[in-house]
Amino acid sequence: MSPAKKFLVIIAGCGRLGSYIANRLSREAHSVVVIDQNPAAFDGLTSEFSGFRIEGDATEYAVLKEAKAESADLLIAVTRDDNVNLMVAQVAKKIFKVGRVMARVYEIKREEIYRDLGIETICPTSMAGDLFLQTMME
Repeated sequence: MSPAKKFLVIIAGCGRLGSYIANRLSREAHSVVVIDQNPAAFDGLTSEFSGFRIEGDATEYAVLKEAKAESADLLIAVTRDDNVNLMVAQVAKKIFKVGRVMARVYEIKREEIYRDLGIETICPTSMAGDLFLQTMME
């Protein structure tokens, strides 16, 4: 049996979600680069985290270049701001040609816009709403 493929993943945003994803991917031996403007955000990374931390604005070309976006297999944009996530995702997809780009989007109305741009989305608002409604009907 061949070993599982390892990926280079860039995560824009190192809050609760970003650090959770980064820690899990690092534990699974993927190459991970985490970007955040706030140096305190990196406190959520475990001592076992073996990836790279970049303090900077992920919407800036130079920061994504430093993160080696041109070689990334996946970019995940999970900042607290839908507009920032969209901008980072678009730059990764259009300029750096990242093969797979995902973004968290809080505003349900924006999901379709992201998808039309070829960006996969996770919307905690709609996911939680659907789960509440499903649970209510049981």
